[in-house]
Order: sequence, then C-alpha cells, then structure tokens
Amino acid sequence: MSKNKPAFRRLFTLEEANMRLPLVRAIACDLSTLARDLVERRQRLDSLLAGRKVSSTDVYSDELAEMFKAIERDTKKLEEYVDELQELGVEAKGAIDGLIDFPSMMDGRVVYLCWKLGESEVMHWHELDAGFVGRQPLGVSAAMGG
Repeated sequence: MSKNKPAFRRLFTLEEANMRLPLVRAIACDLSTLARDLVERRQRLDSLLAGRKVSSTDVYSDELAEMFKAIERDTKKLEEYVDELQELGVEAKGAIDGLIDFPSMMDGRVVYLCWKLGESEVMHWHELDAGFVGRQPLGVSAAMGG
C-alpha cells in the first residue's frame, strides 16, 4: 500500500473555501441540474429502446439519433463543469447531489472540507478515504485552519 500523498492543486482554509463558495455553488447547481436531466433522459431512452431493434428505416431513427447526439453533447458539458471545478482546486464527488470537496490541512494531515448543494456554508469535513459517509461536523481545530 502506497504512503504517497495525493497531489492537490491547492489546499483551502475554511475561510478560503467559504469565500470560493458562491462560484462553486453556481457551478455545482448547473452540474446537478444537468446530471439529473441526463439521468432522466437516459432512462427514458433505455425504456424506448428496450426490446426494440433500431434501423435506418425506423420511422423514429432520426429522432433517436438526435436524442443520442443531445445526450452526448450534454455529457461533454457535464465534463466541462467538473473540469471547471477542478481548475478552482475543488473536486466534484457527486454530480446529482452537488457534493463538493475542498482539500484542506487539519492537524498536520490533508483532509477534505465537504460541502453539499443546499448548505449555506462549508460545515463538514472527512478523511481523504472516508467519503460522504465519513462526514463530520467541523470542530474548533478545523475552523482554525489546522
């Protein structure tokens, strides 16, 4: 098992994470809305295609082709939102829920400050390998920036 620390674009203090939150919130909202829409469209398309052979003579072939193109185009847009968040130094961990992690230093180790769409500010953290289920409320140590 490797003891190498993952490389992060930057580490955030709690104050820096909360200052960055208006922009992160806007991108996460767009990401979540598009991700939900894509899931719904893919499910509808899967239902339409279940047990059906599609050929170029199918009366709906042009419409289906356009649906596939739109899904492909929007999947690329989803990736652009994730890339935009990465450029800011944060990580999208759940597109549908708008779950975002800010790498941070706490008690001499790197952790994630954890924020979810709908929360007013960053109020939780978790270990790098703990994920959302390991989320804990921020204490005095974390609020002080480590």
